[in-house]
Amino acid sequence: MKQKNAYISVLLVTIFCSFNTPKPTAKLPYKDASLPVEKRVADLLGRMTTGEKIRQLDMYWGHEVANMQGHDAVSMSDSARINIGTEGIGSVHDLYPLTADVSNQIQRYAVEKTRLGIPVLFIEEGLHGYEGLGSTTFPSPLALAGAWDTTNVHKAGRIIATEMRAHGVAMVLGPVLCLPRDPRWGRVEETYGEDPFLSAANGVAMVKGLQGNKLSNHNSVLSEPKHFAVHGIPEAGSNTAPVNMGEREARSSFLYVFEKAVREGGAMGMMAAYSEIDGIPCVDNKWLLKDVLRGEWGFKGFVLSDLGAIKMSLNNHQIATDAADALGQTFTAGMDMQFYDFPHVAFHEAMNKALASKKLSMADLNRAVSNVLRVKFMLGLFDHPYIDIDLLKKVNHTDESRAVAMKLAQEGISLLKNDNNILPLGPNVRSVAVVGPLAESTYLGGYANKMGKGVAILDALKQKAGNSLDIKFETGYTADTSAARQNEYLDKAINMVKQSDVAVVVLGEDINEVGEGKDRANLDLNKQQSRLIEAIYKTGKPTIVVLFNGRPLCINWVAKKIPAIVESWFLGETGGLAIADVLLGKVNPSGKLPMTFPRSVGQVPFYYDHKPTSRHVYVDQDTSALFPFGHGLSYTSFEYSNLKIAQPQIPLNGSANVSVTIKNTGKVEGEEVVQLYLRDVIASVTTPVKSLKGFKRINLKPGESGTVQFKIDNKELMLWNRQMKQVVEPGEFKVMVGSSSEDIRLRGSFYVK
Repeated sequence: MKQKNAYISVLLVTIFCSFNTPKPTAKLPYKDASLPVEKRVADLLGRMTTGEKIRQLDMYWGHEVANMQGHDAVSMSDSARINIGTEGIGSVHDLYPLTADVSNQIQRYAVEKTRLGIPVLFIEEGLHGYEGLGSTTFPSPLALAGAWDTTNVHKAGRIIATEMRAHGVAMVLGPVLCLPRDPRWGRVEETYGEDPFLSAANGVAMVKGLQGNKLSNHNSVLSEPKHFAVHGIPEAGSNTAPVNMGEREARSSFLYVFEKAVREGGAMGMMAAYSEIDGIPCVDNKWLLKDVLRGEWGFKGFVLSDLGAIKMSLNNHQIATDAADALGQTFTAGMDMQFYDFPHVAFHEAMNKALASKKLSMADLNRAVSNVLRVKFMLGLFDHPYIDIDLLKKVNHTDESRAVAMKLAQEGISLLKNDNNILPLGPNVRSVAVVGPLAESTYLGGYANKMGKGVAILDALKQKAGNSLDIKFETGYTADTSAARQNEYLDKAINMVKQSDVAVVVLGEDINEVGEGKDRANLDLNKQQSRLIEAIYKTGKPTIVVLFNGRPLCINWVAKKIPAIVESWFLGETGGLAIADVLLGKVNPSGKLPMTFPRSVGQVPFYYDHKPTSRHVYVDQDTSALFPFGHGLSYTSFEYSNLKIAQPQIPLNGSANVSVTIKNTGKVEGEEVVQLYLRDVIASVTTPVKSLKGFKRINLKPGESGTVQFKIDNKELMLWNRQMKQVVEPGEFKVMVGSSSEDIRLRGSFYVK
């Protein structure tokens, strides 16, 4: 009886609970992963207060949202919870060292403790490797461009994205797609060189590598090309100086690269530049941010200002009366997020003031918020906000990643000169004098792994040569400016060189001379380096110069006197090893210059695809380039023959197929970068004397021949005519195929009818 009563009691409780337990509420539309992204964005936007919207357009510094102790990120701080509050925040930047555990803690608070649960977007640097500790560091972008190998650049992008996402980072500030037509600019090393076609090819490869097949995958990050736009040719090479250029030239070259990144690469981020174009700051340029980027190219991502660029409208450009005016102008023009421009409280107040004064419409605020939210949905942050904390140890700095970094470093080295085949170092060389402080440098390049170090050239030579070479080292000069100390260091270097078979002198740029904010008035070697190389030359010993630099330098004396010159740029963590391989002949160099080397600053801007009237004729110096774009020698030789143009005539919407035979006529295996240039002979507007329109790598054994094929798409024949319409015009197009922009081996023509 007791059992029966107990059963009845349980049954009654169950029935009672079934009537009184709240039925599960329907999932809010913005939390429903089965709905299209645009519907989720619209639903969430409709639920947000103005304050919540404004906070999505703000960026928070990493240390504001984590309690950092030394190099260990241990937990969220109380102040972080206050900063995130119940309204949430848009993004976090500069949180090093970031681990998946820390990003998960911050994300968990944002998702579970704020009113709407909007996840945080973690944004970091990763131009040639995630900037966090322990990541794989690839060659600097200029060196990547020198490899002329978009397949491996794409692989590098995939690796960078995988390592970043494993830390919790979902957006990378890159790649840099500026065309550095003024090498005095300190950020040249961050670019893919002066040519639109080469820069676009590498830019698309990197964007696709970073973003992968689907942004929501655990190994993909949002790519944000920068600096939009026309930022690479500022007045006097100064980082934030005005840019003076017309629309036609901007569209034909500088904007072309960004358009490719958006249309072909699918880039979902964009950074507006510091500079002004024709009197309008890029951050306030509606034509640039709305009409071109979104209207013409179909860009669906969000635009971030360069750090402090919006504030420059107030303090530097002086086109705004206060913060509300500056923010009203930039968000109306098409900006979507500030980058530390104004403190958080001031930003919030100024945005509300701009709305109240009608300097910013609610429609433009909603547009900006929607663009940020769209990206967060596409990244899968709403549906899978947390990172597997065990993933990092599986994907970070693997042997495979390091192998790709090494391959790109080897390919990025350009042999500029090799008189009498002084390189590679042969069996007759028993002792080598390595000279110059830069031979001990482990610098990785700008925006690289903050705690990482490369392998110095000196150490790499010792490692690679083993006991086969006696390698000695002297710096040759010192930071001590006293004449006695300088002479002491120089004398030691000279005596060492005299007792050696050959000298390897490392010259170039110290880290204090190159990088963001380190623009230069001249491009010469400093006086200490010039004095050093001239003294070593006078010893009569065979001398090799290795350049360790982030921009082209004016090395006229070196180019004239020194028999062998190797351009290495900044090659990342495996750079020294790659240089040693080239010097010792373990690797045959195949890199080509992605930039022209001027003879003097007086020639700047000096780039190969100039207009016909840009002749650079002077009475006081040689007018040619010191080393031309695309130049790079090999330890073997290549013969070009049998140029074929399959279609001598094509329609306006047609394409041309070009093939050429390459033969290795030397004694060692080698790889050649075959380059195809076009010249539009007669056009309605002026066009460059030649423009790169194709390149291919081909590896050949001694005596081996191979065929290289190019397809010239009609889009690469287009120009912006007098009516500012992009069209293909009828007429002759000259075809030039060769080993550099100046070393043209074969010529032909086809006609557009």
